Amino acid sequence: MFVCSCFGVTEQQVKQHAADGACTPRQIASACKAGTDCGGCVRRIQALLGRGACPRREQIAERPPVLVAAAEAPVRRLGDAA
Repeated sequence: MFVCSCFGVTEQQVKQHAADGACTPRQIASACKAGTDCGGCVRRIQALLGRGACPRREQIAERPPVLVAAAEAPVRRLGDAA
C-alpha cells in the first residue's frame, strides 16, 4: 500500500527505513523523500513509526540533560585564560 503517492513510497519501504534506523518523519524524508512534497502522508508516516524502540532514542536517554551538563561546567569570564 502506498504511503506517499507523490514519490511512490510504500508502507513496506517506510518500515524498512525505520528498521534501518530512521526514527522520525524527517529522517524518513531524508531516506526516500516521503512527506517532502504535499505533506499529506506525514501523519501516516508518524503512525507507522509509532512510539516503538528507536536506537537513537535509547542513546539520547542515556545521556545527561544538556542543561545539567552546562550547569556543572566551569564558568569562564572575559579575560580569563582559556
